[in-house]
Amino acid sequence: MESLTPEKLSQDEIERYRRHILLPEIGGAGQQKMKNARVLVIGAGGLGAPILEYLAAAGIGTLGIIDDDRVSLSNLQRQVIHDTGTIGEMKTRSAREAIARLNPHVRVVDFEERFSAEWAARKLALFDLLIDGSDNFDTRYAAADAAEATRIPLVTGAVGRFDGSVTVMKPYETGPDGVLNPGYRDLFPEKPPAGLIPSCAETGVLGALTGVVGTLMAMEAIKLVTGIGEPLVGRLMLYDSLSARFDMIKYKRRTAKAAAE
Repeated sequence: MESLTPEKLSQDEIERYRRHILLPEIGGAGQQKMKNARVLVIGAGGLGAPILEYLAAAGIGTLGIIDDDRVSLSNLQRQVIHDTGTIGEMKTRSAREAIARLNPHVRVVDFEERFSAEWAARKLALFDLLIDGSDNFDTRYAAADAAEATRIPLVTGAVGRFDGSVTVMKPYETGPDGVLNPGYRDLFPEKPPAGLIPSCAETGVLGALTGVVGTLMAMEAIKLVTGIGEPLVGRLMLYDSLSARFDMIKYKRRTAKAAAE
């Protein structure tokens, strides 16, 4: 992906994003930051769909999508960036076409492959924010390790049946207390044994739940890009859709002693 000279907002973009620009916290400067941003999204599925749609609508200038799967009929109950006419297409292509219809000012760079440590070593530095919408632990750990090594923020989320979670990782920076922020392995030290946690394909997932969690992830990404608000660093937001309840769990970097116990 070649280097691009940042372009100023066009008159069309100023009108398109007017409701953002009216917000003092964002304004023209914040909208310009979104236009200049390069965000990579892992997965164009249940979480990736709302993430990509809202970031494209918001005016993120360059969206990277990495996914090696094709659209299937059983995806359409939740993966709203795709439709019946794209069944059988690569999800990256289907998502790219949907984004082009939504906002022609967004540049999409798609990768028809699975995210891995090897891929990240070659490509991740081209982006300044990583969002993990994957559905497996191997990718989640690979994404967290790669983002930390590349020193870019990570927004990560997960869903299952009726529940979801979201958090933000910036383990290469220190918090207000002067201590390094926690990373993914401080929250989840080890992958669960294979087969312990069933997949959504085995247990099901409520489609609208992925919309709620994915939209929260998009919101965190916008906060990180524009520098507004307080991102979910060191905080795990939990959502229970059946009780319409949000809970917050604070977590810290594990000390050497705690890690050994």
